Amino acid sequence: MRRLLPFLLLICACSPKEVPLFDGDRAYGDLVAQCQFGPRAPNTEAHDKAADFLYQSLTATADICRRQPFTYYDTLNGAKLNLVNIIASFNSESQERILLCAHWDSRPRAEKEPDSLRRNEPIIGANDGASGTAILLELGRIFKANPPPVGVDIVLFDGEDYGFNGREDGWFLGSYYFARHLGGYRPRAAILLDMVGDKDLGIYREAYSEKYAGDLNNYIWQIAKEKKAAAFVDSLKHAVLDDHIPLLSAGLKAIDLIDFDYPYWHTQSDTPDKCSPVSLKAVGDVLLAALYDQRINKF
Repeated sequence: MRRLLPFLLLICACSPKEVPLFDGDRAYGDLVAQCQFGPRAPNTEAHDKAADFLYQSLTATADICRRQPFTYYDTLNGAKLNLVNIIASFNSESQERILLCAHWDSRPRAEKEPDSLRRNEPIIGANDGASGTAILLELGRIFKANPPPVGVDIVLFDGEDYGFNGREDGWFLGSYYFARHLGGYRPRAAILLDMVGDKDLGIYREAYSEKYAGDLNNYIWQIAKEKKAAAFVDSLKHAVLDDHIPLLSAGLKAIDLIDFDYPYWHTQSDTPDKCSPVSLKAVGDVLLAALYDQRINKF
């Protein structure tokens, strides 16, 4: 769940020629492929098939790919959820690491749905879940062909969107589990992607990211400015509870790239036709420019 609350680094950069190209159409194909499984809510066949698809996709590109299975007990409803994070590493021998992450599950209910008869149905989650994951799958292909200058870990979190409104538990299950089992893993920076594929994309600086990882936020928006990426709006707008909160709580430098002004959020209309390859490419291009630039080593 994401809840709205009341609330430069400049060193010589790598040549743009050294930055690989991001294929927005191919990423959009991954978005559609995820949605074709159906709603990816926990304890469903679609969830299990999607997990296999994501694991196989990253296994084909990463140095190392593994599943991180865990369970969650919803004591109020008597439900046991079988969940899994998917973790892939690129340039695995590098000690300097960057974490890229997104949630891959979709919401089991649509409380924002205008049709009250459909509010208890699960949603497809094309933008809310599949968009960030699609960008990361395409980045995986790029990293295989063009190894990044730093180590990169991609983590796909499960169970982000399970919770019930009015209850604090049940949200961000995968990121909390991952954060509790970091061991000695301490990436330089963590970048979360959530709802980054809609056609009318506008990513504002998120308040918790700005407060606790302002230098990383500055770096991403500096790269976006250099790339003339109009989708990145250099203004603070929302304070959002999301998967970056458990990472921040664990002491990691983490930011959330999110377009929270999405009219189809938690409705049955969050479908692929509301998303765009152009938007996916805009975000992918900024991430690639940031990762293949020497400035990334300053964090």
